[in-house]
Amino acid sequence: MNKKLIVIVAVLIIASIVAYNYLSAGPEPQGTIRVSGAFALYPMMVKWAEEYQKLHPKVKIEVSAGGAGKGMTDALSGLVDIGMVSRDIAPEEIAKGAFYVVVTKDAVVAIVNANNPVINDILAKGITRQTFYNIFVAGNVTTWGQVVGRSDVADQINVYTRSDACGAGDTWAKYLGKTQNDLKGVGVYGDPGVVEAIKNDRLGIVYSNIAYAYDMNTKAQADGISVVPIDINRNGRIDPDEDFYKSMGQIGQAILSGIYPTPPARVENLVTKTKFTGITKDFVKWILTDGQKFVQEAGYVPLPADVINEQLTKLES
Repeated sequence: MNKKLIVIVAVLIIASIVAYNYLSAGPEPQGTIRVSGAFALYPMMVKWAEEYQKLHPKVKIEVSAGGAGKGMTDALSGLVDIGMVSRDIAPEEIAKGAFYVVVTKDAVVAIVNANNPVINDILAKGITRQTFYNIFVAGNVTTWGQVVGRSDVADQINVYTRSDACGAGDTWAKYLGKTQNDLKGVGVYGDPGVVEAIKNDRLGIVYSNIAYAYDMNTKAQADGISVVPIDINRNGRIDPDEDFYKSMGQIGQAILSGIYPTPPARVENLVTKTKFTGITKDFVKWILTDGQKFVQEAGYVPLPADVINEQLTKLES
């Protein structure tokens, strides 16, 4: 083979390699993705955004919390590309063009002040669904003594609820067979607000997303509060198989296995108008695949493989 032919072959080989790499890699994603909505999903979305932007530095992801209602409204109006919605998607929202995929699971829990006057009784006995109903809906259980069956305790219960339209309120109300508007209590905005209210009120009770009831670094219960165990079998005590609240890992396993009731366990959704497209679709697809490895680390519950496949198929439909 003469030198001229060798040069031509070498050039063709190099050109083929460059073309293959270009076509395989595709264009680098770039642009801005706007996200708003549920406080419940906010910490997880921040983590996903950080990790995705490491892979694609030309993409900017702006994430803000404001409640599931705001996420849905913003998505349907086109103010954001993705709405975070921590509740079931209503048929009327789908009729307006809401397209959604499930991306993870978590739960709503009841929380009280760590110095509640009957905290030892609460942790040993738990609270039944009926008693929660009597506190948050009927309003006929008004003292902490009534909650744990002690006539010597007359401290009044200070009930709080969410003032914003939110997935936590919707989910807790569904657990009690009602809607968020049926829940009694002093209205407080957002998960950070209700947690702070309970930290400052030894007689308070409220519901909260687990991402705020637990410390995201230690995965233990947040300082100043106690997560209320549910007496699922209503036998007046927390049995070993009902005792899974000490860490995010424990309650995560209870949610995954189905031991923790659904509701208040629930799925978390990402919503857009009509369908996901462009870099937004690429981001959501990454969340359902490589992004799932960050779910447990952030204190959420990963989706089973069959559910992920269903969501990926839906995303491509």
